Amino acid sequence: MKNKILLVLLIISLGVNFYIFGKWFLTEQRYEPSSEEKVILSEMVQKTVESEEYKKIAEKENIIAIDANMDKSKGGIFPYYFGVSVRTDIQTYLFACSNEQCSEMESAGTTYSRYKEEEPRIPFKK
Repeated sequence: MKNKILLVLLIISLGVNFYIFGKWFLTEQRYEPSSEEKVILSEMVQKTVESEEYKKIAEKENIIAIDANMDKSKGGIFPYYFGVSVRTDIQTYLFACSNEQCSEMESAGTTYSRYKEEEPRIPFKK
């Protein structure tokens, strides 16, 4: 009887551990940056703010937020799975490294911005 209980507990334990490892391996590893990657992303934000394309956007539109992101599942090699999004009140501009050394950031396109349809969420309203 004790052996059956231990076997059931072992199977449950292995199942839980495989689930946790699988979740980390398949999702979190691809989308959550490590501490080194967080530093790289913060430097990319700084390079984006210093770029000429960003300055042109800042002159014409109201910049609401800047967000750095990482998506290893979209393919490509380092550093091309990193990106910076500059959200304005009209649309969101995407920035990416212009070369493998990431010496400069360049505009990689635009996308829809929720701020065009909605009010900003800050300041908080009670």
